Amino acid sequence: MLAYRHLFHAGNFADVFKHALLTRLLIALGKKDKPFFYLDTHAGIGRYDLNHEWAQKLAEHRDGIARLWERTDIPGPLEPYMACVRAENAGGRLRWYPGSPRIARAFLRPGDRAELTELNRDDANALGKLFDGDRQVHVHLMDGYQALKAFLPPKERRGLVLIDSSFDRAREFARLTDALATAHRRWASGVYALWYPLMDGTAMHAFERGVVATGIRRILKLELSVLPEGWNESLRGCGLLLVNPPYGLEDEARKMLPWLWRTLSEERTGGTEVRWVVPE
Repeated sequence: MLAYRHLFHAGNFADVFKHALLTRLLIALGKKDKPFFYLDTHAGIGRYDLNHEWAQKLAEHRDGIARLWERTDIPGPLEPYMACVRAENAGGRLRWYPGSPRIARAFLRPGDRAELTELNRDDANALGKLFDGDRQVHVHLMDGYQALKAFLPPKERRGLVLIDSSFDRAREFARLTDALATAHRRWASGVYALWYPLMDGTAMHAFERGVVATGIRRILKLELSVLPEGWNESLRGCGLLLVNPPYGLEDEARKMLPWLWRTLSEERTGGTEVRWVVPE
């Protein structure tokens, strides 16, 4: 588990998908006056140098954020995400990629706060330095699933929990489902965003059945695949399960994801899906 380093994959198509949707969730939370709470369970280092030798080894950002970097036809719902990326690259050349903590910080208002947890000690130290002195952001060396028990329910009535496991352990789908059920019992009104990789059909059906069996309502599934089903040489696609998605998010996703698919997919394979797993 601790061997995983997101720097090898920073800025890839999965990051673009996940972070573009994250910005829409944060914008929706910011539309109401009362403060909100943000919890990032697998926070990483927060900011990634795409020139680092680890990032260059696979260079996955070339088929991810680099495909959007110089586009002049970015759809309106994607502009806030691109603004976050541009803010890290003041010189106009793509080098730095913001992780979810950095993106979330851009949308925190004075009364909002964020708790960031990371289990890898080196990554947690790097994350802590990035937010050193920031009174609205707190970094913890902690297992992400334990963080759900430590920080939920928050004092705020509104907020977002991002669970973004690296999926480098066995039974991670079951662990993710159990964690969601536990967290939802503690804080049923929160918005939850669960990232997951697309695997074989048997695993995906089992995951969905497990989520439905929790009894949680209002679960929206968003998926993007850039390679054909059955591809197993690399990550072919990923998804977000959203519990209690804000009003309007479904419509935004239906507009954003087809454009992302056309921009990021290989030879127009794969596709997108927006579907309610469990409605109201």
